Amino acid sequence: MAGKTGAATTRARANGTRAAATKEQTTFTEHTPQGRLTAQRGLYAGPSPVVSKDLYAEVLEGVVTRKRGSLSLEPSARVSGNTYFGRFPASYWQRWTTVREVRVELVATGSGFVAVRASDFEGESRTIDALDLEGVSQQAVTFTAKLDKFLDGGALWLDVETEAGQQLTVEQVRWTVDPPEKVRPTAVTICTMNRADDCLKNLQALAGDISSLDTLDAIYVADQGTDRVDSRDGFAQVEKDLGGKLHYITQPNLGGAGGFTRGLYEVAGHTDTEHANVLFMDDDVLLEPDLVIRMTAFSNRAANPIIVGGQMLNLLHPHQLHVGAEFARLNTLEPGMPVEHSLATADLLGVDPQTGKPNRQERRVDAGYNGWWSCLIPYEVVKETGYPMPFFFQWDDAEYSYRARAHGFPTVTLPGAGVWHADFHWKDWDEWHRYFNLRNSIITAALHSEFNLTVLCRVLMAQLVRYLLGMQYGLTHTLIKAVEDFLAGPEILRDGGVAAMKEIREIRARYPETKRHDPTDVPGIASNDIGIINSPGRPALQRLVLVKRILDRLRGRARFGLGAVPTDEASWWHVALFETAVVTDASQEGVRVRKYDRDRMVDLGKRGIRVINRLRKEGRGVQEQYKRALPELTSRENWKRLYEL
Repeated sequence: MAGKTGAATTRARANGTRAAATKEQTTFTEHTPQGRLTAQRGLYAGPSPVVSKDLYAEVLEGVVTRKRGSLSLEPSARVSGNTYFGRFPASYWQRWTTVREVRVELVATGSGFVAVRASDFEGESRTIDALDLEGVSQQAVTFTAKLDKFLDGGALWLDVETEAGQQLTVEQVRWTVDPPEKVRPTAVTICTMNRADDCLKNLQALAGDISSLDTLDAIYVADQGTDRVDSRDGFAQVEKDLGGKLHYITQPNLGGAGGFTRGLYEVAGHTDTEHANVLFMDDDVLLEPDLVIRMTAFSNRAANPIIVGGQMLNLLHPHQLHVGAEFARLNTLEPGMPVEHSLATADLLGVDPQTGKPNRQERRVDAGYNGWWSCLIPYEVVKETGYPMPFFFQWDDAEYSYRARAHGFPTVTLPGAGVWHADFHWKDWDEWHRYFNLRNSIITAALHSEFNLTVLCRVLMAQLVRYLLGMQYGLTHTLIKAVEDFLAGPEILRDGGVAAMKEIREIRARYPETKRHDPTDVPGIASNDIGIINSPGRPALQRLVLVKRILDRLRGRARFGLGAVPTDEASWWHVALFETAVVTDASQEGVRVRKYDRDRMVDLGKRGIRVINRLRKEGRGVQEQYKRALPELTSRENWKRLYEL
């Protein structure tokens, strides 16, 4: 790659629990561009057969062969690139970059019609340019489209057609822009723990496309597990295929925050330029390698340094977009809120039932933060903002984006830059990581919101009551522990969350309903005795029903002795009617057995009320402690200590 000055493979291995330091270091330099900058490729099939080709190009009529890098039309066929991966996000390029025109370059063979089309913020389409081709062979074709009428929304795409007697193949499609004076070096960072096979697949996907990933200088793998990626048979080959770009590091388990931050730490310490990108990527995603091209090109031409986020598509339902852009209501501890006009859990192959138009993100929307399933952070942001908080798990991404925004670095979620990640709603809420979700959300609220303690305590009290009525005693204790540890102050983050993870697992192990069972092997209950009892639905007078359920619980009254409850009907108002409820786990892989325990309910209720009252009284003082500790907690020196370097 042009301008590369010494990327060497680092295979640092752990010695006991201590992470080994890197033996050789990568020096990043800004590259002198070689020709135009590829902003995205025209692809017509996904990285896996489970992904519908309609996400790349939609066949409107006729017989069409769609391959990864080419499109072949038989006579009387029509194909549209007005799809999730086929669209060029013109609105975002006009708003956030200095680019004012984009070229569409392709190679054509045969006869047919090719057009560049555009939409506006209402989804109305128009033709920008078009060309009739007659009997061409490997002919280079170039269109130019101005980025001048997309400020509120809209995109560009390529449509291809043939008439009777015509055949046309289109390949090597590229959307290119003028390059910057210097191209920023980029390092992908993958955090992994005991998902060796998943991580290896993504390394192989990057290696398979490495010749196209011109801006990718290095790949850091921070392996925090005992089942190591380098133990797999394919590791040596992928290491070779990546041509010296792979840096494999083992370190103590410091959670997602510690794994991702390692990439920032390495790049910031081993670069001779202040202009570099670090692209976070989860280990268990199904990767579209073109994401690297799209996000790094966008960052290279951004008018000012910004955090660039990729979008998440649901892995179990590959045609679903999780959310177009999201924000968090910090004071009420609500992450993942869809921004207004943003698609949310949208079928990308379907239509909007209200408008009848295809589900496309036409309007440009501003994100509050972006999940770290794929998120690019320029080094300038790290220099001004500091490193992530040592949160171990959850809310690290939101906290960092809101802190960066306060320093003048917004987050932009880029449409069409997507990876597939396990569907969130198939993960049960009643797990050990709920502790980190709660504790870290309160810390984030203390740092970046008005921190209205009256509102916050009301939110926590409502959760406490719901958990108790739902016989989720382990989850109730999880909430209590999270609030207690917030009140303990920033010292709780001293070890990066290692002790807290161990302790919350031990606490939750005391509660039987936190364990998952096979539906035909439920302890103490005959499988044939468990019949489904459905919920009548959300009550109209919720407050009245809430008071009634609390009184019935305190008196030990239950309408049903035993019954099975589907996961989507396991609301407090329904589960509170049971003596024993066998609730389907959100993963659909088993059931949880919730049993009424009055003594436990009363004891946890009293403890919960006490700690929430403590938060009301002491919260403001603890907030000041976290604010004072923020510079030290997010310093390079603190992370160096945590990495035991």
